Amino acid sequence: MKKSVRHILSLSGGKDSSALAVYMKNRVPEMEYVFCDTNKELAETYEYLDKLEAFLGKRIIRLNAERGFDHWLRVYGGYLPSSRMRWCTRQLKLKPFEQYVGDDPVVSYVGIRADEDREGYISTKPNIQARFPFKEDGVTRLEVLRILEESGLGLPEYYRWRTRSGCYFCFFQRKSEWVGLMENHPELFELAKKYEKQNPETGERYTWQQGETLDELSRPERVAEIKSTKRVAGARPTTLARILAPPAATDDDDDGDLPCLICQL
Repeated sequence: MKKSVRHILSLSGGKDSSALAVYMKNRVPEMEYVFCDTNKELAETYEYLDKLEAFLGKRIIRLNAERGFDHWLRVYGGYLPSSRMRWCTRQLKLKPFEQYVGDDPVVSYVGIRADEDREGYISTKPNIQARFPFKEDGVTRLEVLRILEESGLGLPEYYRWRTRSGCYFCFFQRKSEWVGLMENHPELFELAKKYEKQNPETGERYTWQQGETLDELSRPERVAEIKSTKRVAGARPTTLARILAPPAATDDDDDGDLPCLICQL
């Protein structure tokens, strides 16, 4: 007997996937909504998912990896994940999603907008077909914000000081966003610092930010430098114009690598 096709929308807790869930609510009533929970997310992310779940009137299924971040950190020899070694996405996001899907034929809905020039990568399994409704229908960032405002959801609170969803220690954060974490969640900043290590024999440092430890970044003079020379998301009120603006040429830490879609949409 041929299996029926499942329709699944994977949420990150970010604006684009959340807006897509709102957008698709009445278009695909049988949609399954899932969130791959690393247990290292911001409290604001969980709060926003609860609001979204209430709006959808349908449970958002929380998927957890069989082994958590700390286990995989040991497996990878203490090497913190980076843009060139994204083991966290594979082990904590993609693998739980693919295990949930199994071998069923699935249409996976991805929140890439019409004004984004990039391809979506969620899974390479042959039974998973990706669809991009925002691209198909010409939905841009302005319309995403309108969808969220009209739904009553608005933006997640972390957008006051952060530009994307993901773990609180996500290595894709700009230095200004690390400052935002330190100021908004000092306890999480301290936990992130504990992951950084130095090999006593070789002197090699394992840090979230290339060339700088969080302890160095948190020094008052360094914080002042970051705030004075870079755009700090929480330094002024969130406005529609600021959210819509592309990253400035002076924004810190952008090395050209894009965050993993399943984490940050």
